[in-house]
Amino acid sequence: MKLITALVQPHRLQKVKDELFKANVTKMTMNNVHGCGQQSGYNETYRGLVHEVNLMPKVRIEIAVNENFVKPAIEAIIKGARTGKIGDGKIFITELAEVVRIRTGEKGNKAIG
Repeated sequence: MKLITALVQPHRLQKVKDELFKANVTKMTMNNVHGCGQQSGYNETYRGLVHEVNLMPKVRIEIAVNENFVKPAIEAIIKGARTGKIGDGKIFITELAEVVRIRTGEKGNKAIG
């Protein structure tokens, strides 16, 4: 069992979701977040004052998957998020020690579904 965490540009979210659905990955959690990497930000002038905007808006997608869905999910995220420019995002894959479905008490692979 793995937890896939992807940080993608907000305007690419629908394409990422479409690609994940094509790969039969339909269970996910999403949050709006802010961060910076190589993109580093930009300067903006508002009412004569210069503001440094260095935390860019991103969408954080978290998907818990069984081993057979890891590669298809990653490929789907890349296909949907890639523009070829700085700021496309990152994917992190971490091992899940245990998963429990609250409603039924199922554990492990069965809890992920």
